[in-house]
Amino acid sequence: MKEFRVCVGLTKDRMSEVLSSTLKDDNVPETFTLRHTNGAGVPFPSRYLKIVPISAHSHSFHVSIWFVSIDGFNGDGYVEEIKRQHEEHMETTALRHILKHLRSRRLMVPFKALTASAGVQLEHPLVARLYDSIVSDGNWTEAERVLRLAADAGLFDEFTREAPAQATWTRLRGASADGDTPRQRGGHACASTRSLDDFWAFSIAEGQWHVVPRHEGMVWPGRRSCHRMAFDAVTGRIFLLGSLGVSDDNLRESDSARMRSSSSGEPRGSAHHADFYAYHTRGDCAGTWELLSPNTEVVSGGPPWIIDHQMAVDSGRGRLYVCGGRVNDWSSDVTKFSGLYCYDIVTRVWCQIPFKSTLASSHSLTRRFGDGEHFLSDMHVLNLDTNTSTELFSNFTASGGPDKIYAQRAVIDPTLKEIYVFCGLKRTRATPVPRLDGEHWVFRYSSRPGIWTHTQVVSAQPDSAPSARYAHQVVYDSRTRTAFLHGGNAGRLLESGSLGDNVHGNDALAEQRLGDFWSMSLSRPGREEVVRRATFRIRCQQFREACTTLPAVQALRFLQTEVAEVADHASAEGDVLQELLAPLLARPAHSFVVPTLSPAPVTPAVFKTRRDVFQQLMEFFPQEAKEPAADLAEVIDWYKEGGKD
Repeated sequence: MKEFRVCVGLTKDRMSEVLSSTLKDDNVPETFTLRHTNGAGVPFPSRYLKIVPISAHSHSFHVSIWFVSIDGFNGDGYVEEIKRQHEEHMETTALRHILKHLRSRRLMVPFKALTASAGVQLEHPLVARLYDSIVSDGNWTEAERVLRLAADAGLFDEFTREAPAQATWTRLRGASADGDTPRQRGGHACASTRSLDDFWAFSIAEGQWHVVPRHEGMVWPGRRSCHRMAFDAVTGRIFLLGSLGVSDDNLRESDSARMRSSSSGEPRGSAHHADFYAYHTRGDCAGTWELLSPNTEVVSGGPPWIIDHQMAVDSGRGRLYVCGGRVNDWSSDVTKFSGLYCYDIVTRVWCQIPFKSTLASSHSLTRRFGDGEHFLSDMHVLNLDTNTSTELFSNFTASGGPDKIYAQRAVIDPTLKEIYVFCGLKRTRATPVPRLDGEHWVFRYSSRPGIWTHTQVVSAQPDSAPSARYAHQVVYDSRTRTAFLHGGNAGRLLESGSLGDNVHGNDALAEQRLGDFWSMSLSRPGREEVVRRATFRIRCQQFREACTTLPAVQALRFLQTEVAEVADHASAEGDVLQELLAPLLARPAHSFVVPTLSPAPVTPAVFKTRRDVFQQLMEFFPQEAKEPAADLAEVIDWYKEGGKD
């Protein structure tokens, strides 16, 4: 069995899907966490469990399930309490659906009677006031006042946190005092015919690049690419590990600076091995490199000589984690991948973390191009306390995320609980060569399994954002919530999706190195912006009704002043303003309207348009503050309720 679903329920005829995932084609046991709470966070009990096979790993075999075990709580007292809470929630939810149905049918007498007798609130009191002011009374001034109260009460905060983000890119050109900037480079291979060993720092405050000086006799990492660096905020050290094998052995051996160590008795570093360095940014050793280990695998019991790995520092615990990566083993024809290692920054001791799943095989950044390669779109979360990994997505593309990508870059904001992904290369079945993907995505992990959203660029002007690339580098400043992107490879032949006319020699591998430097900040609508958007929709409805109660000149003046002043003319709201002229233009040339300031009569048509506006405003409110999303007529199974079988 490959793809499958799991459904649970208290009865066989009313079961809900709690898992949709895939199994790997091996003999390694896999554990899946079943969802046990509903959308409101209320846990629910289950008596029956159904596994629904979807597909097999091969069309030559039938689906088979060999072994299944289930873990959970079955204590009588515990289950009864969960069942009681679940039944109370179901009762309350059913009453709220009935209340919504009655109000939407304008059956206000039974609506008020049921509200008073059942003691159930359909929605937040401010939302109820907003409904009355818009739908029932047409009191637009009161409606706008309620919007302000809702903003002050924090009812829009969830929307402002989770609204799709817009990216603003800024090209940074701050050269050093000598007019220099880092040269073009791509982290996946050598720049020009050789790797580089220069080291640069960019001052965010000054907006300038500074080359880190290199003095004769000091320890310095050799020329390299495909390495990784990570910063420890507590000690102020930058850790460097990994490198791509360089074909020019003379170049590697002639680089004498990397052979030296701060202590003469320490073994020399070698470009053939997994050397490990730290750069001191503060303290007595500020501005110097330290060779921590000439070979982490042999000398220190750490990771082997790897490339395309990932590194992260847990400054609170004083640990550096190294995940995955491809092993540089030129003596073997089999591609090898590394696992998960932990480096204790204080004791300077390496250890390998044995996770209870096939960690290395799930590391998407370690894939290579060639016969039989795979671009994966699985996503896992690692619990370092229990040494367990949990698969969040077997295919995040199918869950609204980016396409299957390679050489992507990602940074994290732990305060916002967001991961920002900068795509690299993707490949489809229609193209033999990977294509560049310049999209950016945000992954919110505040709730499991998490939500993917695509990031839009604010400006659509040319050169307003970095071009698509791979092998670039991205860092994140959590204080200013700004991401910085530098360099990479534009792969001009890859971008066309073909190998070009000449597929032989160096031209077939032509690559365009980049040296541009960008900053990116994300913006989301704040409370005031939400109030403005909601006010615009309310005034649009007010204008539609004014077209039937006011002369055309007064209605037009209201459109040009009251409505236009809260519109964002650069967005789709500018087009809405043009569309609002249609009711005025549709009037007969000599029609006469008796001017009145009172709202239009609440005819069925007016009631429907007002309710539509109210429903549009509900997108700004959290789910627990508004009426149920589904209608009562949609909840009922009409096939079973339709009559006799």
